[in-house]
Amino acid sequence: MDTLVSMKVFRHVVETGSFVGAAARAEMSPAMASKHVMHLEQQLGARLLNRTTRRVAPTEAGREYYERLSQALGEIEEAAQAVSAASVVPQGRLRVTCLSAFGLRHIMGAAADYAAQYPKVTVDIQLSDRVVELIDEGFDVAVRASPSGLKSSSLIARQIATAHILLCASPDYLARHGTPKTLDDLTRHNFIHYADVSAQELTLSSMAGGSRVRLAGNMVVNHLEAQRVVTLHGAGVALLGTEVIGDDIAAGRLVPILVDVAPPRELPIHVVYASRRYLSAKVRSFVDFMAQRFAGQGLWPTLEQIRAAAAS
Repeated sequence: MDTLVSMKVFRHVVETGSFVGAAARAEMSPAMASKHVMHLEQQLGARLLNRTTRRVAPTEAGREYYERLSQALGEIEEAAQAVSAASVVPQGRLRVTCLSAFGLRHIMGAAADYAAQYPKVTVDIQLSDRVVELIDEGFDVAVRASPSGLKSSSLIARQIATAHILLCASPDYLARHGTPKTLDDLTRHNFIHYADVSAQELTLSSMAGGSRVRLAGNMVVNHLEAQRVVTLHGAGVALLGTEVIGDDIAAGRLVPILVDVAPPRELPIHVVYASRRYLSAKVRSFVDFMAQRFAGQGLWPTLEQIRAAAAS
């Protein structure tokens, strides 16, 4: 059997967690994928995988082999790309994961324009509000927003924009319930919770210099776009980012509140990809395209415009 193919199959098995997933990537049957791994184990004289009826996972030796093998295969693949058209002409499937609300409002249109400019690339975008494991789940690029930064040292993050997280409400809600002037005033308002309530309270705490208030309300949603909609309908006060509500603030449909007491917090938005010395043309072109697309564009109000909207 071709040992190089066996190595690639083993890498696929570790990354997908199954022979079925590996077989799909390698375009062979699961039985053949299993034979390739057995061939590799026989050559090395070591067991690389623990196999159960529910899951396939690397042994300690298998994990160490995978780490070294991935780097070596990456070098081999990059060497091949360097002398092939693939290193110059973006082509193939590009798997992208992106935040749902930001993706719907800003990335999908940009991705459509990218696909039109690079017809040999198949852009596969999956919208999700969870932090996807880029390498383990087989994605090439992620578009992420995080006020606390990106923690993984194995990834490269290129910032493409900066939004702001702020408290807001609809003019109708404020007309009926009054505009809060202090953090304590929030305790008398209906707060629209995102599903991760603790994260929102922590964010508000950091915005307010460590002061904590109990945020009570009778609505909990698990999607930022849903939180935006119920806020627009006057259901209460919400903590949202301008990447989601920028247009609403500019149009006066939502009003920033407590900007002096709890100043809007910066929300950096990054394009994230695996750390490699040589990027494939499809990844490089997508990252550059997104950086250029958002550079210098007023996609949402600036901090000065937010303060002006709050004062009006």
